Amino acid sequence: MPKNPMPSRRQALGHGAGLAGLLVGTGLFPQFALAYSRQAFDARTLQDALAALGAGALSESSDVLLAGPDIAENGAIVAFAFSTALPGVRRLLLLVEKNPVPLVALFNVSPSIEPAFSIRAKLAQSSGVYAVAVMDDGRALYARKDVKVTLGSCGT
Repeated sequence: MPKNPMPSRRQALGHGAGLAGLLVGTGLFPQFALAYSRQAFDARTLQDALAALGAGALSESSDVLLAGPDIAENGAIVAFAFSTALPGVRRLLLLVEKNPVPLVALFNVSPSIEPAFSIRAKLAQSSGVYAVAVMDDGRALYARKDVKVTLGSCGT
């Protein structure tokens, strides 16, 4: 009887696990994003969230861009895009002023990452939304947009 040229399931799983181990060892395997700061995400005000992240006082900047709707028909899914072309950005944040937890997103960036992100966020009610660029020197530059929620908010 001729030998089956196809590997068994056990052999295929073994080869796959070996390949995954090789990719992890070389750094080519996708890693989980570890941009988590418990104190910042537990903060109940914008100032507390920024303080937990080591950011200084907010100052408005035309170099930080924030795009989103003026009126959100559904507060459960509101699309935002935020970015900056400034050099020396350490973190890019999205904060919603009147949410129960104002910090919606935190992205750690480096010079090899373009600080430009798109995200969908929940808004508890009509509120100011901030895109904040935290710089290497601790400055916190922001852009603000007021969004009116008309239906289906997440909290109230």
